[in-house]
Amino acid sequence: MEKAKGVILCVDDDQDTRDLLTVLLGSQGYEVIATAKAEEALWRAMADKFDLILLDWVLEDGTGINLCIELRRIGIDAPILFYSGMGDRAEIENAMSAGAQGFLVKPAAFKEVLQNVSRFIPNTYQSQHVN
Repeated sequence: MEKAKGVILCVDDDQDTRDLLTVLLGSQGYEVIATAKAEEALWRAMADKFDLILLDWVLEDGTGINLCIELRRIGIDAPILFYSGMGDRAEIENAMSAGAQGFLVKPAAFKEVLQNVSRFIPNTYQSQHVN
């Protein structure tokens, strides 16, 4: 079995978005773990190593901004890329101030999503991950 290019934690309240990102990114060789809840995302981020966290603003049990702050507070250093429909300048600045490295506004073309993902995950994947 071929090793994944990288492992991505996708946190989004919309099932269709989670499914779409899982399939599309999976087709490009990434392993995607998806959840709708901040609490589960926090637990997974503490238990496993992720190369990237894709994070929506609105979650089933909280906000992406609060999750981002908490991830950074507990020392999770994986790059965080917001992928959200909440895309005015103040929200983008808040996300970046909270510790995110990027922000994509929904809907974005898959090519744009893939370009942003590949900015954070090198083409050659050599690190070991716990699954």
